[in-house]
Amino acid sequence: MYLFRNYSLSVLEGTLEMIYSYPLIVIGRFGETLPMDIEGQGGLPSARGRFWEVGGGGGGDGLERAAAEPERWELLLRRGELLALGGHLKGALEAYAAALRRGAPARPECLGTLVDCLVLNYRLRHGLRCSATPAAGAEPGAGGLLSCLGCRGFLSEPVTVPCGHSYCRRCLRRELRARCRLCRDRLPPAPAAATDAPGAGPRPPPLAAAIAASDFRTSVVLNHLAEKWFPGQRERARAAGRLGELLCQGRYREALAAACEALRAEPSDLTLKIYRAESYAGLQEFKAAIEDLNAILCQLPNWPEVYFRKGKVLHDAGFFGDALQLFLQCLALDEDFAPAKLEVEKILCDLLSPENLKEGLKDSSWGPLPCIKNKPFGFPSVMEEPLSASELSPEQSEEIPQVTSEPVKGSLNHARSAQAVNSTEMPAREDCLKRVSLEPFLSVQEKGALLKRKLSLLDQDVIVNEDGRNKLKKQGVETPNEVCTFSLTYGDIPEELIDVSDFECSLCMRLFFEPVTTPCGHSFCKNCLERCLDHTPYCPLCKESLKEYLADRRYCVTQLLEELMVKYLPDELSERKKIYDEETAELSHLTKNVPIFVCTMAYPTVPCPLHVFEPRYRLMIRRSIQTGTKQFGMCVSDTQNSFADYGCMLQIRNVHFLPDGRSVVDTVGGKRFRVLKRGMKDGYCTADIEYLEDVKVEKEDEIENLRQLHDLVYSQACSWFQNLRDRFRSQILQHFGSMPGREENLQATPNGPAWCWWLLAVLPVDPRYQLSVLSMKSLKERLTKIQHILTYFSRDQSK
Repeated sequence: MYLFRNYSLSVLEGTLEMIYSYPLIVIGRFGETLPMDIEGQGGLPSARGRFWEVGGGGGGDGLERAAAEPERWELLLRRGELLALGGHLKGALEAYAAALRRGAPARPECLGTLVDCLVLNYRLRHGLRCSATPAAGAEPGAGGLLSCLGCRGFLSEPVTVPCGHSYCRRCLRRELRARCRLCRDRLPPAPAAATDAPGAGPRPPPLAAAIAASDFRTSVVLNHLAEKWFPGQRERARAAGRLGELLCQGRYREALAAACEALRAEPSDLTLKIYRAESYAGLQEFKAAIEDLNAILCQLPNWPEVYFRKGKVLHDAGFFGDALQLFLQCLALDEDFAPAKLEVEKILCDLLSPENLKEGLKDSSWGPLPCIKNKPFGFPSVMEEPLSASELSPEQSEEIPQVTSEPVKGSLNHARSAQAVNSTEMPAREDCLKRVSLEPFLSVQEKGALLKRKLSLLDQDVIVNEDGRNKLKKQGVETPNEVCTFSLTYGDIPEELIDVSDFECSLCMRLFFEPVTTPCGHSFCKNCLERCLDHTPYCPLCKESLKEYLADRRYCVTQLLEELMVKYLPDELSERKKIYDEETAELSHLTKNVPIFVCTMAYPTVPCPLHVFEPRYRLMIRRSIQTGTKQFGMCVSDTQNSFADYGCMLQIRNVHFLPDGRSVVDTVGGKRFRVLKRGMKDGYCTADIEYLEDVKVEKEDEIENLRQLHDLVYSQACSWFQNLRDRFRSQILQHFGSMPGREENLQATPNGPAWCWWLLAVLPVDPRYQLSVLSMKSLKERLTKIQHILTYFSRDQSK
């Protein structure tokens, strides 16, 4: 059983009091942090004790009373989550522990909010800035344009994720991040995590799952550029990839030999050092693994992955408290580092489990004992020492907590602990072991001597020998060739290696404009790919299914390709943008080459919902939206001229895209027009048009006569509608809405009263007759026509 079984929650509570001397952090709705006192502030009732206590009593007893029935553990879990969201770590621990005692399932994934609270307090305690702010080197291009946003190393086997940013395949396969570093969009999970395994977390989006299921296909264009521009870096990345495969297969000896061989040729490659450290850890040579990781932290002290690897080594060696500190340091630097968060969740789940708490309650008076192999586990070791980020770097961890020969109940025995550190190196550290274990009983003079000895050790760094092992060196002494690989900008690209053809879309054979990358790894212009997907949901090159990509409809621009073109092909990109703007301006004209949807009659102010499924009309609707006009013409078909001479413009109000590419378009009628010239563009009809307006009446007597005719026809229309059968009337109301009201100024709009068009749309009249009314420019003539129609239908109603 884990070491921390020996400490009850009550002991942890006492040591946590120091946390609340700091202002608590309350997380706002949009992620902002607000300082807040623990009691009597922000509207919290201080008279009834701490607000996390139930029933006014102590934390544990109150929570027990609140959960008298087993089914109440859900409320306790919810209370713990809310307390953690408010930054109240102690109360959250009490609530979670009480929930587990009442039968709540001990699942680590339920403790995510508690982990966030713990990391927040850790960051506050150590003065670390919020990890949502990119650290130095985190911004794109900090290590060169061809650098991974995850590990910041060379972008080997680049994979473009749905948000448009690119990561190396290694980072995605190992699930080192849960969200994108720049836009915080969810990253695709590993293939195993993307399945519907029992107990798994929330299912990833379909597109992310599809990318993971394809084993993270590399971007063809970016991969070609990496091989062409940096062949040496690419070959070293391949060697590192082979090392990763050996580690995944558990062949640690082979991986270690290969890593040492590669490091002799390339001693500054930090990825190789990580792989060698993992090989040492797999062989349970923990001290050598720690030395390698310390050497990396000397060069990159803010690399979250190294803190995680170091924490994993200490955890496997049995030093759970120190491992927890390193996991928290990793999360403080990068709160989206998923593996570290999972490890902290597991540790907290074991700590709060009922069997561990019951064991600890028997010895609730125990404190930090000198016989324990590690610092007392719990949040004192995490919070109490005011360590900064630099103090948790390699020098601090050079002296690994060692194991005493005395077994502790509920912890790992000496045999298991001796296995934690390589036996060949134990004698060299035996004196240090004794001194660390007996430190609480030393005199002041002895403590000072021991502290001096410790500081002399911490003033040393680690360098690499030829055999791949590490040794200590004094600070300030530089070693040749020890240059951090990840600090390189990978140099400037020679002009002869920059070729425009490397950035050409394979569909339009022009320079990429708004390049997008599909899950299968191929890149196209955004507009080119959308036009292909209008016809079939498959990749134009490899014919792989893109149904999930089409359903997602994000089409995020591949940022790295865009940045490379901006940097190395600025003139060509400017010319390409100029052509695109000219094409867009041509499509934006509302009197020349206006797109025409040949379908049905449309009328001003009347809704006209459309189901768009033909590829040509998908393109037409998309262009209307992209140009910003959101308008197109609607005409009925004509046997002689393909479409009628008169029509109505439609304004797009909303578009609902279906997963297979079809769409339901909500439009409403606008201006009437007459066709002057017909044309065709990309499969759909176009036309040069002129707009129609009613001729206004000026004389008073004509206006009065028009008003009387209007009132008469309006009353006749209302009477006809009310005399309809209920079924017909309800269908009309559902489809077209209620009839517009009477207007005071009959000539206020170019198209006259709206109720006329509504009535014309619902009357069962031949489209040719309706078209004749639509083309009229006289309101008086239009009212007369409608009156004739109503008279005919009213006569049928009376029969």
